[in-house]
Amino acid sequence: MQFYVIGDRETVLGFRLAGIDGAVATDRESASSALRDAASKAGVGVVLITEKTAAEIRDEVDARLYGEGFPLVLEIPDGSGPAADRTRIEDIVRKAIGVEL
Repeated sequence: MQFYVIGDRETVLGFRLAGIDGAVATDRESASSALRDAASKAGVGVVLITEKTAAEIRDEVDARLYGEGFPLVLEIPDGSGPAADRTRIEDIVRKAIGVEL
């Protein structure tokens, strides 16, 4: 199983230095295309996407997170740190399966 990262140039470069492939997304169209490409790649099991990039394609990220299931999509902070309105993991679990942690 491979990881794949989508986000700003600096984040993708950092992950590439660690041996993880990825795509730079500068707008909604490139982010959406990168997510579709990552999901269609054989062997990709986890897609890491920066919070800011995920916000641009929230509908597609939520569809994968709460519906399609594979690959797993995880939001990560970019170089500026976590977003102020960051969704907590407890809220994601509650929404996905209805269990309170």
